[in-house]
Amino acid sequence: MNLAGRSVLLTGATGGIGQAIARALAERGARLVLTGRRADVLEPLAAEVSGRAVACDLARAEEVARLLEDVGNADAFVATAALPASGALSSFSVEEIDRALAVNLRAPMVLARALSVGMAARGHGHLVFVSSLSGKAASPGASVYSATKYGLRGFALGLREDLRDSGVGVSTVFPGFVSDAGMFHDADVKLPGYVATRTPQQVADGVVRAIERNRSEVDVAPLSMRLGAAAAGLVPELAGRIQRRLGSQAIADAMAEGQREKR
Repeated sequence: MNLAGRSVLLTGATGGIGQAIARALAERGARLVLTGRRADVLEPLAAEVSGRAVACDLARAEEVARLLEDVGNADAFVATAALPASGALSSFSVEEIDRALAVNLRAPMVLARALSVGMAARGHGHLVFVSSLSGKAASPGASVYSATKYGLRGFALGLREDLRDSGVGVSTVFPGFVSDAGMFHDADVKLPGYVATRTPQQVADGVVRAIERNRSEVDVAPLSMRLGAAAAGLVPELAGRIQRRLGSQAIADAMAEGQREKR
């Protein structure tokens, strides 16, 4: 789909990755509606990209409904918003689990359900779900987060088949570790030297590529991580042993500690 002149709803626009995606879409000529919880970040970004800001807490079902009433229709939807959810399952309250599920999985599904109807009626549109390599390969301390990201992948793949003949494309983007933005960066986790990262701009480029080329899935990660994620799907027990030998538990513990106050 050509983005020039198309209306795009982008969730999670206040995060570093969301901001990079907003700028990349604006460069292609898209007309943006940006959502996020922080109006102090959202409004200057909307002014920069000549878009519209709508503050919204996606954990609240009534605010998701209000967002849909405000937006109406959109030619494309990019679901970037996600809550950090690292740590052992026992460290989460039921309310924290509910909130992670609501923001990371329920809200994208509800928004896609409503917006895809208008897209299909018009015979064009695109839905993009920003998942994570944690949606392809599970690791220590990520049971809740991976549940939401695996779920997002399954939802997108099924929806792509449902909409295949409608003119509406569906894509999932899978970032690995991202430098300068994103959950691991915000948690101030120091990665081992052998772990390569990608930039927010590269994630944004992946989103644009998914829309313009109607790609089912786009990985934004080094080859080693992409191969590791593929192996985890085939031989998960072996992949888990390799992860542990490479220090995955230490990274998981650091992530959980850094995110404890933010989830």
